[in-house]
Amino acid sequence: MSEHIDYVELPGGDLAATKTFYAAAFGWGFTDYGPTYAGFENAGLDGGLTAGDDDTTRVPLVILKADVLEDAQARVEAAGGEVTVPIFEFPGGRRFHFRDPAGNELGVWGE
Repeated sequence: MSEHIDYVELPGGDLAATKTFYAAAFGWGFTDYGPTYAGFENAGLDGGLTAGDDDTTRVPLVILKADVLEDAQARVEAAGGEVTVPIFEFPGGRRFHFRDPAGNELGVWGE
């Protein structure tokens, strides 16, 4: 097991305004990955801003990195976590989301 916090996604809302805010307040840079997603840079931790209508775009999402995604999902389920989004592909790899016993939703990604 080597999962660790690797990435964080923040709600983007009005993506242009949110990017302008973080650039002015903290000097962050951005790389756009479509109209509803921008990766941020120079923030101390890799992450992105996401805008949209689903629940995952309304609260911050901490994302862990796993060497073997299926093994991580099996351990999450065995420990009592609830998989809320099954493994899916995205341009950088694959990931799933889960809810822990306290109700926190996190993601786990791998290649």
